[in-house]
Amino acid sequence: MNSDESASGIPDGLIVREKEPPNLESSFHQLNGVLTPNHLFYVRNHFPIPQINLQTYRLAVGGAVRNPFSIGYEELRTMPSETRTVTLECAGNGRTFLVPRADGVQWQLGAIGTAEWTGVPLPELLHRAGIAENVCEILFESIDKGVPKEEPLPPGEISFARSIPIALARETLIAYSMNGEDLLPEHGSPVRAIVPGQYGMASVKWLSEIRALARPFCGYFQTTDYAYWGEDESGNPERIPLRELAVKSQIARPFMDEVIAAGCQYRVFGAAWSTAEVEAVEFSADDGQSWRAAQFIDPPQPHVWRRWQFDWKVPTAAGGYTLKSRATDSDGKCQPDEHDKKFGSYRIHHVLPVKVLVR
Repeated sequence: MNSDESASGIPDGLIVREKEPPNLESSFHQLNGVLTPNHLFYVRNHFPIPQINLQTYRLAVGGAVRNPFSIGYEELRTMPSETRTVTLECAGNGRTFLVPRADGVQWQLGAIGTAEWTGVPLPELLHRAGIAENVCEILFESIDKGVPKEEPLPPGEISFARSIPIALARETLIAYSMNGEDLLPEHGSPVRAIVPGQYGMASVKWLSEIRALARPFCGYFQTTDYAYWGEDESGNPERIPLRELAVKSQIARPFMDEVIAAGCQYRVFGAAWSTAEVEAVEFSADDGQSWRAAQFIDPPQPHVWRRWQFDWKVPTAAGGYTLKSRATDSDGKCQPDEHDKKFGSYRIHHVLPVKVLVR
């Protein structure tokens, strides 16, 4: 047994939200460095983890292309590669805080993590395939299959598949390494997509095929799940795929119901992220009645969370206090006070209170 694993086989520090398939989150209050260690990185699965033979594995690249091809794992690793630091967040992170209770995996704060991902830039593969001029999306299809748990259900087993707009292709990696180590099965071995600035479901694991599309993809995980109701240009109801990370800040320490000594100096610590650059984080110790600027620990990096801190002079008066943080990004977007219900049980980025007791 690995020293980082408990007797159950679950790495220490991960919280079990579902056993089968395994859905595991990290303890957000243990956040320290920019990078999340592999054994503490959250795990999101819809279906059982597939067993894949690296010797026989092939990744197909096709669709609206001139030269469809397939490539093996070892050959893929000989192609030009890049390493990029990217934060991934599950679209349902924070679901347990919704009122009334929403169906789905009951994530708290830890369905998020940041890693250095190494792999082949997607444009390298698309250039080799020679995509058509009318391509509008790139589809990622996974090896894993099953029947979704939530209604409405498809008529039988389906593969997990998501597409991205062609404009995002230039930033996307087809990754085989995470923090300098080969991907583990739970994180998508042999290869997975890494799509910066998008919720985690875009970064499809266990890739079987990359397909260039001349029309938008309308699969189950694009329009039934991981989508919300909007309107088309004529005002008709339309299912819109959930994509970009919303601006968000969370307090890691203190944790909920922590007891803090009256009159002490307490360093409040957290992280903030967005598809755009996070430009400011504010902290409140009085349930949002007043706000003060927090200090960033990290310089801005595209698609990477920024850790922040605030030196809080704890009041001498004993009692309960409600702490909050909120972020603003370079697009001028600020965290809302309430969840936008049109997103259902996804895109949960409203300001969350942390209640502490001062003694």
